[in-house]
Amino acid sequence: MIDQIDNLLQKNLFNRKSRATYLLASALAIASLPGLSWGQEHSDAADGKDKAVPEFDWQLPAPPLAENLLPFYVSGTRQSFAIDSKSLTVDRDGVIRYAIVGTSSAGAKNISYEGIRCSSNEKRIYAIGHADGSWTRARDSEWQPIAFKGTTLQHAELAQNYFCKDGLIAGKVNQILQTIRYRRPAQGQQL
Repeated sequence: MIDQIDNLLQKNLFNRKSRATYLLASALAIASLPGLSWGQEHSDAADGKDKAVPEFDWQLPAPPLAENLLPFYVSGTRQSFAIDSKSLTVDRDGVIRYAIVGTSSAGAKNISYEGIRCSSNEKRIYAIGHADGSWTRARDSEWQPIAFKGTTLQHAELAQNYFCKDGLIAGKVNQILQTIRYRRPAQGQQL
């Protein structure tokens, strides 16, 4: 059919106005074909990336207080870790956000506000906490895969054993806090 229309165009059977209308209609028809549309509903299926989910407009929490910290064990590291129970949220964008405190064997504390997305097994650091209770937004704050080695062991532990189950969030805030409090991992694993 396209060949027939091209022949008509070449024979100059259409006037200029008809050609412009034809070209516009053809462009709209082609753009609306499934698989050729690059609109908002596009998914980069060819490279394995799903469309980005708009992220919730998150707010930085109050600085963690010692009485609100829930410790959890991370094997393979000399640091100890705790979640600030007052900062934990399960948001409508599918992200669990929380403040975490990592303490070295020498007593130095690292505080950060982070997020874990169970559906893609990714983590993001939003802000770094300071001793005076202030926050500094993290540079290069992007979603990154959670690795089960190196400096992301705490993220892997949280995702695998407390926050996520089969790519979904393992419950509401109270359920997740109970899991951390009583050390009952979400996937039934024992610590």
